[in-house]
Amino acid sequence: MAAFVNSILKWIMKKRVHQIELFKQYPDEVQEEWLQDLVKTAQATEWGKKYGYESISTVDDFKDRIPIQDYDSIKPYIERMMNGEQNILWPSTIKWFAKSSGTTSDRSKYIPVSQEALEECHYAGGKDLLSIYCLNCPDNNLFEGKGLVLGGSHQINALGKTSSGDLSAIIVQNLPFWAEYHRFPDIELTLNPNFEEKIEKIAHLGLTENITSLSGVPTWNVVLAKRMLEISGKSNLLEIWPNLEFYFHGGVSFKPYREQFRQLIPSDNMYYLENYNASEGYFAIQDLPDSDEMLLMLDYGIYYEFMPMENLHDEHPKTLTLSEVELNKNYAIIISTNAGLWRYMIGDTIRFTSLYPFRIQVSGRTKQYINVFGEELIVDNAEDGISEACKQTGAIVKDYTAGPVYFDGTEAGAHEWIVELAKEPSSRAEFITALDESLRKINSDYDAKRFNNLALKEPIVHFAKEGTFYKWMKGRGKLGGQNKVPRLSNDRSFIDPIIQMLKNDTGS
Repeated sequence: MAAFVNSILKWIMKKRVHQIELFKQYPDEVQEEWLQDLVKTAQATEWGKKYGYESISTVDDFKDRIPIQDYDSIKPYIERMMNGEQNILWPSTIKWFAKSSGTTSDRSKYIPVSQEALEECHYAGGKDLLSIYCLNCPDNNLFEGKGLVLGGSHQINALGKTSSGDLSAIIVQNLPFWAEYHRFPDIELTLNPNFEEKIEKIAHLGLTENITSLSGVPTWNVVLAKRMLEISGKSNLLEIWPNLEFYFHGGVSFKPYREQFRQLIPSDNMYYLENYNASEGYFAIQDLPDSDEMLLMLDYGIYYEFMPMENLHDEHPKTLTLSEVELNKNYAIIISTNAGLWRYMIGDTIRFTSLYPFRIQVSGRTKQYINVFGEELIVDNAEDGISEACKQTGAIVKDYTAGPVYFDGTEAGAHEWIVELAKEPSSRAEFITALDESLRKINSDYDAKRFNNLALKEPIVHFAKEGTFYKWMKGRGKLGGQNKVPRLSNDRSFIDPIIQMLKNDTGS
């Protein structure tokens, strides 16, 4: 029976590949059609009336009429929607809100999730991910077992008229029946708000399941995997799940986790596939095996604009359409969606690695960088620097964060890093040197500031024991789900509390 279901589902998945080929061939036409459809659909909403959607007929009309939005600018509308008001930003009933803490603020954000967004965007992205895997690995046995989904919690907000929770929890709460057939654990355990209790129960129950795939943020999958190995006494996950073949991941860069997963799953046949989704939408999927780029998905009810980073702080920033972007330049993503986000800056930066079809890499966050001294260090630089330092010294880094050390009188500044190790480097001093030299090679602004220690000294690196970031995240109430360790900050709001925690632990 399992083999029959597996063959049917693979056949269904492959049919979608032909539709993907269409938007790859006609990207501009597909995007313009979606913009017209979104604007027409929202004409009678409060937002649509305010900005005269009825008379918008071109992309330029749309850009001229609606200013760029961030969460603060649309927050009053969202608060009204959470109180039960409808037809504000989008005409269909909005009863779900994805709770996102972001990575640079403790304040929670509540992103509206319409039924259209669930079906046409988030579910479509999940199905396409599986379709691409079936295309690239036609002899897979994925559906003969179950997929372990490590999602977030779900809760009803205080007003009781709408529901909020991690996006992953909202998706699980509304999954179609065919997806439920393949998923582990059950809904009740998946939506358990106590992350540590959930990990413990999944670790025990999962020992007897036939798991063929894993999904989720790498950070928390590592936590689960290590707990399962502790309980079972096994040395790797394949001794528990011999049919494990596929891991689709997202949320954070996979670079710092790649070596850890090689040790957890020691198989050359394990297939890794990256996807780029957020509370605001599902954006891209890695469609080529052994690649570090993702295909921008253009038919999910999202209209894209791209803001050159040099225009980020302009009063009226310029944005580009797909036909105007260039390779290897950093852009902030601006989206308009079928959940009522209009010209909304989600906070991520990307760069295009291919223009036909449009493939991208996530390069960082608009607010997650260090630029105290004009060095313009972005997350992508940091990931590459850490990866190179690990390569040269044999280290395995589990997590890290960095912030600035400000000028002190005549002293130059520096970057201060906290690096949690899963495996010690051959030399800590060589690790720091390799990190510094790598950053100098890939970032000319950083290199200029490092010249003769003019503005920046060599990085200061604290090597933390395993479990440090877990403890810190737990103390902030940020365990599990879509919570992520912030990589870079332009101030010391993250690094100072962690350093103090390290000092308390050592009694110094």
